[in-house]
Amino acid sequence: MNLKENTPLERLYNGIIKENPTVILMLGMCPTLAVTTSAVNGLGMGLSTLVVLALSNLLISMLRNVIPDRVRMPAFIVVVASFVTMVQFLVQGFVPTLYDALGVYIPLIVVNCIILGRAESYASKNAPIPSLFDGIGMGLGFTIALTILGSIREILGAGQIFGFQLLPLAEDGKMGYTPITIFGLAPGAFFVLGVLVAIMNVVRKKAEEKGKPLPAAQGCLAGDCMSCGFSSACTGKSAAPAPAVTEEKKEEVKEND
Repeated sequence: MNLKENTPLERLYNGIIKENPTVILMLGMCPTLAVTTSAVNGLGMGLSTLVVLALSNLLISMLRNVIPDRVRMPAFIVVVASFVTMVQFLVQGFVPTLYDALGVYIPLIVVNCIILGRAESYASKNAPIPSLFDGIGMGLGFTIALTILGSIREILGAGQIFGFQLLPLAEDGKMGYTPITIFGLAPGAFFVLGVLVAIMNVVRKKAEEKGKPLPAAQGCLAGDCMSCGFSSACTGKSAAPAPAVTEEKKEEVKEND
């Protein structure tokens, strides 16, 4: 799909497909693995993150020429924390059951690599409207991935989805579905995520064969734990390569030895 860069449609496509933060960039793994015990939890966490992403991207873009470069990261965190607090109070007031299920992971949106990464790498360098749609696109990609992950775990672990029983459970010797308990536990999240990532690796390989490679994975699960904070995983920039060792330096080391 060839879309003009920085248009609303291109930003949505980028966040949902091309640079999906969960299955492509492998960012935001803590909430992805922790709260997706059900489709409702995954959807709720995804939508909460989407609102914070869109609003923080918009405001940071509007203030990009005002915020001094030396304090931009603390300023970004203040903006994100303000929106997270608003979302937390709204969820607590209107959807208390979801608030109880998500627990501490709502306030932890403040330090989510996806939020700070888009603020640093996109919103602080682009106009408000593209930044708004960039946040919506990334939020939708995150929401879709979490909802799919939660749905699979809920179906396999309880035979239901969004609380509706899909398969009759086996009881009192009657034939029925026996829930696979492990998918409701922490290891189940790793299993399902591994399958989704494997599928995306097939998609990645086919994209490379067509000459349209997808972005490389980032963050801790890609083996780059040092970049999981505010550096390359968040900014979308690759870490600086190590300086090359020249022949002169090798000779100097030998002489010193």
